[in-house]
Amino acid sequence: MTLMILGLLIFLGLHSVRIFADDWRTAMRARLGENGWKGLYSLLSLAGFGLLLWGYGLARQQPVVVWSPPVFMRHIAAPLMVLSFILLVAAYVPRNGIKARLHHPMTLAVKVWALAHLLANGTLHDIILFGSFLVWSVLLFRSARKRDAAAGTVYPPGKGVATAVTVVAGFAVSVLFAHWLHRMLIGVSPF
Repeated sequence: MTLMILGLLIFLGLHSVRIFADDWRTAMRARLGENGWKGLYSLLSLAGFGLLLWGYGLARQQPVVVWSPPVFMRHIAAPLMVLSFILLVAAYVPRNGIKARLHHPMTLAVKVWALAHLLANGTLHDIILFGSFLVWSVLLFRSARKRDAAAGTVYPPGKGVATAVTVVAGFAVSVLFAHWLHRMLIGVSPF
């Protein structure tokens, strides 16, 4: 579990710099240059993510059960995951109404993903992993909305076709992931 926590600290710590140390981030980008900053940030993020995955895999071998979620929690988690995938796709489809309205759909996707997994899993390593991502995404979303307000950021209005494409693609990816990719990549079938 120590490796997973270390990976979380590195990965989420790096991804929290804009929340807690935006001035430092700006100074480092100026000092290292845009490519230098992105390179260092990427290497450290990958190292943190690798430790997180390795530690999570080790923790799964000797799980500490904190609570046993009732089966109906999976039925609550499933539609939340569909919503999470739609929000994730909304971050990438230009001019969709979801992004126009919510502004930071990827951060919201992480929030919904983490909540869904907290509802459906009761082991200590799952609670630490998904709870950490939930807290981080709440803080990041609030910080991003404050930055937008301070900068006067205006998002372009969404278009119906782009929004429909977003919803259909998000739903399709969620079905693909739930029925095939989750088992293949994570080793657990959600159903």
